[in-house]
Amino acid sequence: MNAQYLARGGVIALAWLTVVNVGATLAIAFVARRGVRMVPGTVRRWRGPASPSIWLALRLLPSAASLLFVAVLVMPSYWRYEPRNPAEAVDVTLAGLAVASIATLAAGVARGIASWRRASRRLRAWVRSARPLALAGTSIAAYEIPIDTPMMALAGVLQPRLLVTRGVVDALTAEELRASVAHEVGHWRAGDNLKRLAMRAAPDLLFATRAASALESRWAAAAEHAADRRACADSDTRCALASALVKVAKLTPPATPLAEPISTLFDGGDVASRVRRLLDDPEPFVPAPSRWRAWLAAAATIAALVVLYTPLLRIVHGATEILVNTLP
Repeated sequence: MNAQYLARGGVIALAWLTVVNVGATLAIAFVARRGVRMVPGTVRRWRGPASPSIWLALRLLPSAASLLFVAVLVMPSYWRYEPRNPAEAVDVTLAGLAVASIATLAAGVARGIASWRRASRRLRAWVRSARPLALAGTSIAAYEIPIDTPMMALAGVLQPRLLVTRGVVDALTAEELRASVAHEVGHWRAGDNLKRLAMRAAPDLLFATRAASALESRWAAAAEHAADRRACADSDTRCALASALVKVAKLTPPATPLAEPISTLFDGGDVASRVRRLLDDPEPFVPAPSRWRAWLAAAATIAALVVLYTPLLRIVHGATEILVNTLP
């Protein structure tokens, strides 16, 4: 094995990253353009599943698909079938695709770091002038922050902090405050701040398109509905949370939702649909039981991949040869 063999394999892997990323991005952008045309608070033509996992998966698909394809198929196929002393040189187009992949990966890392740092700076600024606050219903450290805009927010990914302004504490009753805290705890249990950071840091070409913002908006709306339901153990809690949402929405001026990994009680979205669902929903939130059909389908998929893995490696290696030999 020589350095040329390893270098060529690395360039081919990076080139495939760009190819799959572009293909998946175009597919997701087409789906978003045809089915998720956004208007304020609604979705035209496609009223997809309410689960935030669907929107998150669509948003992360280009980066996840390209990374998995290269790691699971391209690199093993190159290692298994490519001669250890390749005679071909790396042409300019192949090298250009590899450079594009490096730029895409670096841009994703940079966006993630920038988002993390902005959230950290904002949190430090808030906590610096805050005072500890005892809130019922959670063990998460809570602080009262002295800013004019009414807000309740969950900041942080590894060490969460619950931040509440005096305006919110004064405006809400004890029951409404308890329900609002439960809503933020729901965000924490779902790992929503980590998911926000993952979407910011996704190494893909989708981030610069309208499709990305549309999918992220749909995820955010679905995540709010999911956190609302997690907070509601009974009808009284649902009514209290609905009342809290209305009060906070009336107190909060129009603002752009935070791009950092920070979850808020009200981010300026469609509060009417959240209140309506809270008041119309006759059942408390109950975690979904294990879905044996989904597990069975996953097991069958894994078994099929194990059986077909070697043929797939041959196919991918053949596709790699076609890609390399047909590039200008």
